[in-house]
Amino acid sequence: MITLLFAGFGALVVIAVIVGVVDAARAADRRFIASERRLAWERRQQRRRTTPTATAWGDEDD
Repeated sequence: MITLLFAGFGALVVIAVIVGVVDAARAADRRFIASERRLAWERRQQRRRTTPTATAWGDEDD
């Protein structure tokens, strides 16, 4: 019974390590995508502020 408990705990530790390594490997990709989306959002907001006919009803981000 104790052996099964330790085996389960060991499996959880191994899974946590694997998830941490995969997450760390993909973090740079996610940051790059997030920065591109942020720049696109900022461009849309700037365009919305400078366009006199734009209304808040047509903006999907509000």
